[in-house]
Amino acid sequence: MIKTVNLNEVIRGESAPPACDTTLGVKALEAGEGYAKGQWIIEDRLLNGNGVIMGGFVAAAADIMMAYAITPLLTEDQTFASINLQTTFHRPTFTGEVDIEVKVEKFGRTVSYLTADLMQNGKLTASVTSSIMIMAKK
Repeated sequence: MIKTVNLNEVIRGESAPPACDTTLGVKALEAGEGYAKGQWIIEDRLLNGNGVIMGGFVAAAADIMMAYAITPLLTEDQTFASINLQTTFHRPTFTGEVDIEVKVEKFGRTVSYLTADLMQNGKLTASVTSSIMIMAKK
């Protein structure tokens, strides 16, 4: 059986975050209706052969934080799934701390649009946009 985690409970500090958050090293610091701020602590195990963080991990970290921004806008009967994730890399990301800020740009009935900026040492390393499908829970 798949264990689900209620992100509203995580935001309120009532529950532990999902395994994907801790596996990647992403922590939600603040989340509310349509925004989220988090910190990503990157370890050497995420380096690619060129000595920088693999781009897929950068996109995944943004996707994790996007979940925290969209969740407070949903009703108890709704859930979501990313249907498109576009990442633009501005510079390499290295081990250390990365700040992630997410904003829900448009909250729709069936599709919502979000943006995320990832910053390391005060510099923009990546910008991510996502389309997220809103649907009824099964």
